[in-house]
Amino acid sequence: MTQDLLPITRIPRTGLPERAVVVGDPARAAAVAALLDGAEEVSYHREYRVFSGSWKGLPVVVASHGVGGPGAILLFQELADAGVRTFLRFGTAGAMKPGIGDGDLVIAEAAVRDDGVTRQLLPPEYPAVAAPEAVLALQRAARETGAPHHRGIVWTRAAFQPGLIPLFSYDGAGLAAIEMELSALLVTASLRGLVAGGVLVIDGANADELVDAETTGGYDPHREVVAAGVERGSIVSLEALRLLAEAEELTA
Repeated sequence: MTQDLLPITRIPRTGLPERAVVVGDPARAAAVAALLDGAEEVSYHREYRVFSGSWKGLPVVVASHGVGGPGAILLFQELADAGVRTFLRFGTAGAMKPGIGDGDLVIAEAAVRDDGVTRQLLPPEYPAVAAPEAVLALQRAARETGAPHHRGIVWTRAAFQPGLIPLFSYDGAGLAAIEMELSALLVTASLRGLVAGGVLVIDGANADELVDAETTGGYDPHREVVAAGVERGSIVSLEALRLLAEAEELTA
């Protein structure tokens, strides 16, 4: 008998753990899954690479969603259909506030919904907010692992590079970072009554800045300082899932 699979991601409809770390890059999903005990690849279809395993005895999913909100939201929706109830996005971002350095972590409290997809699902006034317990769990995990970290609102924007059409800038609004998928996750979680949050590794400056490649080398996320931040962020994400599960057990 053929296993019942969901149509976009090709993940099974049942049998997955209830808690997930979601990342953009399929290779990063594999790297995070390598930290798990008993990690197994569940599926790999398009940009959606999914693993299951356990972190300190807690069953978890690690899955990749690719680049951009419209594709990422399909993974979030199908993981929720398959029974995942807690999501932490672990990704990379550009810093938007002085004092946030490359390799630092930004723990998202909320996100600006400029993701290119959620405005087609519900009015723009609807907020994209992280679950408070997710924010606190990520902050505690970052502290306990000694990871440099900050909290704040992030800008989820569909366009990675500037084009001919001027885009509204949130400079001066106190935003911490800019990335491409988090608000799609937070909206999905709120609509479905799920727990969601996000932690981002800073891999460069504001994506709107026009850098001189001859003098600065341009945007380069493939540096040692970023790789070290990704290693720390992987552990912080998994440990935050464990802390959330622990808190749920205490309040059950």
